[in-house]
This record gives sequence, structure tokens and C-alpha cells, in this order.
Amino acid sequence: MKPSASSFGSRAAATLTAFGDHTHLAAIRAGMVSIVPLTIIGGLFMIVAFLPVPGWEQRIAAWLPLLQVPVTATFGLLALYVCLAIGYDLGKRLGQEAIATAIMAGAMFLLFAIEPKDQTLAIERLGSKGLFTAILVALVTVHVRKFFQDRNLVIRLPAGVPPMVQESFLSLVPFCFLAVAFWGLRFGLGVDLDHLVQAAFQPLVFALNTLPGILVYAFLVTLLWSVGVNGDNALDAVVAPIFLQFLAGNVEAMARGQPPPYVTANGFFSTFVNVGGTGATLALALLLIKSRDPGFRQVSRVSLPAQVFQINEPIFFGLPIVLNPLLMVPFVLSALLLTGGTYALMSWGLIQKPIVNVPWTTPPIIGHYLVTGGDWRAAVWGAVSIVLAMGVYWPFARAAERQRLKARG
Repeated sequence: MKPSASSFGSRAAATLTAFGDHTHLAAIRAGMVSIVPLTIIGGLFMIVAFLPVPGWEQRIAAWLPLLQVPVTATFGLLALYVCLAIGYDLGKRLGQEAIATAIMAGAMFLLFAIEPKDQTLAIERLGSKGLFTAILVALVTVHVRKFFQDRNLVIRLPAGVPPMVQESFLSLVPFCFLAVAFWGLRFGLGVDLDHLVQAAFQPLVFALNTLPGILVYAFLVTLLWSVGVNGDNALDAVVAPIFLQFLAGNVEAMARGQPPPYVTANGFFSTFVNVGGTGATLALALLLIKSRDPGFRQVSRVSLPAQVFQINEPIFFGLPIVLNPLLMVPFVLSALLLTGGTYALMSWGLIQKPIVNVPWTTPPIIGHYLVTGGDWRAAVWGAVSIVLAMGVYWPFARAAERQRLKARG
């Protein structure tokens, strides 16, 4: 007997959900999320430094170097913060002492940031350019420590020794091993890990800043959601470092007085595409708020307050949209439309590219304004986006409504 399509879909969804919840991906995602406050603080100083007000540049010129110090302290050290955060989170997940693993990971990452020629610390490697290296070093460091501890290849002190001292000695042997191994790679063999990792990820990095690439990403995210898998979470561990790298690149360009180079920087998708949640479902809620079907009407009204803050699970599972072909189609199409429209407007210079990281729960229109550093045109596009998404959803919503009413008799 052949398995049914629904059973195959359920197994596929379960597999993708497990992939998204994988220990390493979850640790990377947690590490990226933990540094969001830092990027928000750096972004606020960027807004003050480059406020889109006539004559502001002349007024703030004397203070500009000081205003850029917090930007350097946040965006300029992103990779180091990510390495520490992932080392901490993964260490905790694997039963290791979290602080010790974070310190080890940070130290090993700094070792790779030292230039062999003059033994100086290359500050540029600590920023967005070193994100992928930071992730790799953190993962390797935690697993090496676990390997040594699981096989009892560590120094253990008597039971009466304070726990903090005990932990420091447990880390000593794996720490020495890592230091010698990474030192040999960097200074003995001359391996430039940053260059190798960047080269490996270059095709994906390039693709995600192109219109075809970001359209494919939007399609995958919404398609996964349509079968019950959190598409954002499933792909976030892979794409979040890239989008954050783009945002840091835009910030660095602004600080040098140059136009931001990256369209799909962090904030592009979460703000401009996920208007009221993935698939721009705020538009669907607004359409159904006075639906003739009492069930649709109730779900819409209950979910609307949450969707103002980009949380759309109530309407997504309440209607439902998941595994509902009639609503899955506009769910995907609205994301593709907003992705393409926003990309075009930013590429043509009609809307500022993302330069500020804001929480993903920031309401639409407000979020559009803040992400672009105070571009009023982005706020207008946010309002237009809701109307466009409503246009996409309208025929499908009405068909679903007629279907429900007919079923009720």
C-alpha cells in the first residue's frame, strides 16, 4: 500500500521541524538573537548621526566622531559577540559549563584575528566579515571541550574544591589542545580561516542580495509555513548571519558617507515582507473582520491585535491557512509581491535601504520608518503594502468565505 500524500507531507514537515530545532542550528539562532539589543543601540546612534533633516549634517559635524563610537563598539565587534553567545548557548545545551565554553570560543576566535606578519589584532575581522568564522570556531570549540570531558581527558580536582576553580581546571587540557591546534593552523600553516569560510559561503551571500535569490528565499519560507513548518526558524540559522552582515555593511558605508550597498539587509524581510506576520496576513485579517462567516469574523478580530505586532499564529492556524490550498496561494503570492516590489524600490533609490535593526515585533509602517533610518517614503510604502496584500488575498478570501457558508448550508 502506497503512503498517502498527507502522510508523506506530515513526515516531511516533521523532518523540517526537526531540522529547524537541531541543537547546532538552535544555538546559532539563539546566539544571533542575543546580540539584537547591541545592533539596536548601534542603530539608534546611526539615526542620530544621520538624521534625515535638512541641515542636520552641518549641525552634528563636530559630534559625528563621538556618535560613531557606539556604532564601532557594537557593529564593529559583532563577530566576537556572536562567537561568545553561541559558545555559551551550545555549551549549555551540551551539558558543558557555559561561561567556560564561551571564554574558550572567544579566545580561539581572537587567535584567528591576529595577523601573522606583525602579530597585531585585525579589528576588521571582529566585525561582520568574521561572522561565519565566529560561528565555526564556537561550534568546534564546544565540541572539543565536550570530547575531552566525556572521555575524562581533563584535570579533576578533589571534591572540596570550589566549583568555579574545578571548572577552570576542567577546561585547561582542551583549552591547551585548541590553542596549539589553532595556533598551528594560523601561524604554522598560514591558514586564513576567514578567507576560506567567506569563499565557501560567497555563492549564498551573493544570491541573497539579488532579486532572484531573495524571491526564492521568500518562496521557501512561505511554502514551509504553508505545510505547518516555521519557515523563518527553519532557515534563520543559515540566513541570519548573512542578513546581519549586510546590515553591518550598510552601517559601515553610512559611517563613511557612502550609500548603503545591500538591499536585503536585516530588516528587509522581517519588516517589508512580513507585514503583520509572514505572508502579510494582517491584510487577510482586515479583509475578514466583517466577514459573513462568523468563524472567520471571530478569528480575524481575535488575531488582529497580535498581528499589529507581527504575530500571526492565531489567524494562521485559526482559519486555517496551513494545508489550506485556497489560502496557501495568496499567502505565498503576497510575500513574493512585497519582496519584488520592495527590492525594486530600494534598488531604484526610491526608498532607503535598511540601516537600523529593530525588533521584529515592531508594528508595520512604524517599523518601515525606523528600519530605514527615518525615511517617510518607506512608511508610505508600508501602508501601500498592506493594501496590495489585501488585493492579493481578496478573491481567495471571498472564495473561502463562500465555501464555508455553503458548507454550513
